[in-house]
Amino acid sequence: MLMRTDPFREFDRLAQLMSGNATPGTWSKPNPMPMDAYRSGDEYVVAFDLPGVSAEAIDLDVERNVLTVKAERRPAPVGDGVEMQVAERPLGVFSRQLFLGDMLDAERIEAAYDNGVLTLRIPVAQQAKPRKISINPTGSEAKQLDT
Repeated sequence: MLMRTDPFREFDRLAQLMSGNATPGTWSKPNPMPMDAYRSGDEYVVAFDLPGVSAEAIDLDVERNVLTVKAERRPAPVGDGVEMQVAERPLGVFSRQLFLGDMLDAERIEAAYDNGVLTLRIPVAQQAKPRKISINPTGSEAKQLDT
């Protein structure tokens, strides 16, 4: 099962946006990053939106079945004498933590980064996959069922 570890972080982000107090994220207080997550067969797929972030600025860690994704978007360099007219793109540090649970295989996570989208593929652990259990009747048990 895939769960977010901080459900109130999104509420904080929305409150900051509505109040106009959105600030760049810092390493001690990062902003959340948008994500989609779904199950496809024997794996979970998680996609994070990180437009404008280089692959080198993304950090992925797994510790005790907690997956942490951190990224930093720096301001685009502008020349001297340039007066910014509109600056709406979020800057700073972004972070997201997901609890992977025991049913996912944290040792075999695959990551790909393309067009500003970080995609993780997390396989379902072998012990969590559905399987058939055969029943072998024995002579004594079969007789007990008939009486």
